Amino acid sequence: MENNFSGPSPDAATDALNALSADREQLAANVNVPWALLAAFGGVGAWWVAGAASASPGESYEPPTSSWLAIVVTLVVSYLITLETGIRFRSMGARAGWATVAIIAICLALFSLSLGLVSFGAYWAVSITSLIAFALTTWLAGVAFRSATEKLRSE
Repeated sequence: MENNFSGPSPDAATDALNALSADREQLAANVNVPWALLAAFGGVGAWWVAGAASASPGESYEPPTSSWLAIVVTLVVSYLITLETGIRFRSMGARAGWATVAIIAICLALFSLSLGLVSFGAYWAVSITSLIAFALTTWLAGVAFRSATEKLRSE
């Protein structure tokens, strides 16, 4: 059996792959970080943590119903980021996954702390935990986004 493969030469194939790699590098370098949308993630985190101020912790505690709305807003912001940058969050990379887990853990911890502060009557202190949630969520969303662009660069 003889091989009648008449495709590109190995050198031409290497050149084409190098050109694709350069295009991917240029695409990743030109992606603008959508800080307004990443701040929207921070706003969702702060809003969810601030929901503790309207809760009545104790024996008859009922979680705020705004949690579902926060999830919906998070999905909408994720969709808007995908529209603006073209980066899908399903393929963000391990570092982005850990940043996302950290966002959830930090917001849960700050929500619990806020509930404790509310139970002591320190409603005003929830504004501080909400600001911390905003800052950390925005920062970690930026870490996740940069990880996604690095993964785009390395694929």
